[in-house]
Amino acid sequence: MIAEAVGGWWTGSLALLADAGHMLSDVFALAMSAVAIRIAQRPPTPSRTYGFYRTEILAALGHGVLLVCVSIGIFYEAWQRVGQPPEILGGPMLAIAVGGLVVNLAGLLILGGGKHENLNVRGAWLHVLSDALGSVGAIAAGAAIWIFGWYGADTIASFAIGALVIFSSWTLLRETLDILMEAAPAHIDVPEIHRAISDLPNVLAVHDLHVWTITSGMVALSGHVVAEDGAAHDRLLQVVCDRLHKQFGIDHTTIQIESTDFDEPGAVCADAQEA
Repeated sequence: MIAEAVGGWWTGSLALLADAGHMLSDVFALAMSAVAIRIAQRPPTPSRTYGFYRTEILAALGHGVLLVCVSIGIFYEAWQRVGQPPEILGGPMLAIAVGGLVVNLAGLLILGGGKHENLNVRGAWLHVLSDALGSVGAIAAGAAIWIFGWYGADTIASFAIGALVIFSSWTLLRETLDILMEAAPAHIDVPEIHRAISDLPNVLAVHDLHVWTITSGMVALSGHVVAEDGAAHDRLLQVVCDRLHKQFGIDHTTIQIESTDFDEPGAVCADAQEA
C-alpha cells in the first residue's frame, strides 16, 4: 500500500493511487475481520442467547460499505482527469503495479481456504481479489503509457478499478443484508423442505416453517408438524430431525409436534402459560 501510494504520487498515476486507497480499505477490513472472529467466539449470555456470531456478519457489512466509499472516491478522481490526463511515468508505474499484484496473489492464497465457509473471511478475500484485479488494470495502463505514451490509459484503468470494487461489494452487501433480514439461505429450497417433512409417515401437515442464517455456515430452522392420531411424538420428532440433517444439512432445529385437535396456532403455548 505504501509503495503504491508513494509510487502513484511520484509517477502521477491515479490508477496506482486508487489501488493504494483500496489497499488502505483492506487494512481496515482485515483488522475488522480479525477482531470480529475473536468476538464471535465469545460464549452466549442471558441477554444474547445466540452469542456474538452476528459480529462477523456486521464486519462483512462494514466491508461492503467501505468498498462502496472507496469506489466513489476513485470515480470522482478519475472524472477530474477526463480529457486532461497528466503526464505519467509509465515504466516505474508498471514495476510498482507488478509488485502490488505479487503481494495480492499471496494474500489470496492465504485467505482462500476459508472464503467458502465464512462470509466475514469471504469479505476480506473479496477485498484482496479486487485489489489484485486493480493491480492488473494498473499494469495494463502502465504498459500502455510506457510503450505507446497513452496517458489516458491511466484514467480508463481507474474507472475499471472503481467498477470492479463496486461489483465485488454488491454481492457481499446483498448476502449480508439477506442474513440480517433473516432471509432463507440461497442454497436452501424452503418448499422442498416443506415437502420432505410432509412426505414423512404420520405427518398430516407442516406450518409456520422458518429457515434463516445465524452466521456463515450456521442455518437454523423452526416449524410446527401436525401428527396423525396415535403417532408417537418423540419418535416423529427424531425422524423429522434426521431428515433435516441428512437431506439438508440443518442441525439447529426447533420443531413443535402437534396433534390433530390442535386448531389454534399458539393455543398450546397459551394454555401452558396460563397453567
